[in-house]
Amino acid sequence: MQRVLVTAGASGIGYALAEAFYAEGYKVWIIDVSENDLKKCPKNWEQTKLDVSDENAMGDLFSIINNKWGGLDVLCANAGTAGATELIEDQDLLAFRKCLDVNLIGAFLSVKGCLPMMKKQGKGAIIFTSSTAGLYGFPYRSPYSASKWAIHGLMKTVAMEAGSFGIRANAIAPGCVEGDRINGVIEREAAQKNTTPDIVRQAYKAGTSLNTFIEAKDIAAMAVFLASDSAQLVSGQIIAVDGHTENPDPKI
Repeated sequence: MQRVLVTAGASGIGYALAEAFYAEGYKVWIIDVSENDLKKCPKNWEQTKLDVSDENAMGDLFSIINNKWGGLDVLCANAGTAGATELIEDQDLLAFRKCLDVNLIGAFLSVKGCLPMMKKQGKGAIIFTSSTAGLYGFPYRSPYSASKWAIHGLMKTVAMEAGSFGIRANAIAPGCVEGDRINGVIEREAAQKNTTPDIVRQAYKAGTSLNTFIEAKDIAAMAVFLASDSAQLVSGQIIAVDGHTENPDPKI
């Protein structure tokens, strides 16, 4: 049976990822910082409460996974935080660093922990949850955008270093995903631009050729494909699932 670890797997995109892999017959292990969200997840998923930016806790996690499962087939490095929605000169340094700690350092520690197991077994798939913010510059989103650009560099380096061991690495770049996080971003951007959340939302939709936001299940479907044998020669790629973003900063 295939084994998958999903970081930040107790809600949002992470939950959709875990649910989709479980439906495909995978053994699922999720980690999350929210104990309340973990309690709501299926009891037949392995669950661990921890912060992905905690080096010691992450090291212990992978020792436990290796002892209990004997390896890992798929890593979904999904944990992320939105960061502040402010002009660069108004960004708080500690908050900026916290965003990078979760989005970038958390992904780095996840990959660092899983690679020895995957190299030993001679196969594996690593899937990063990125963002179209890692493809364009996004006003008011400097910490988030910077972290996602960095994720792409990390992903491509992993693909180069681990490819000879049968390990593939790819990143999924979602556009605007329906849910609480994007609603919060829209509200904060509306405040920055002195307009209404509905106008910002419609402007983002108009910036896609399909005129739509996406759902977490769309990301999960792509992740399942990237982990499958059907994608056995797909590595080092950034795949946008975003309704085709043409204008990431619509003028309002």
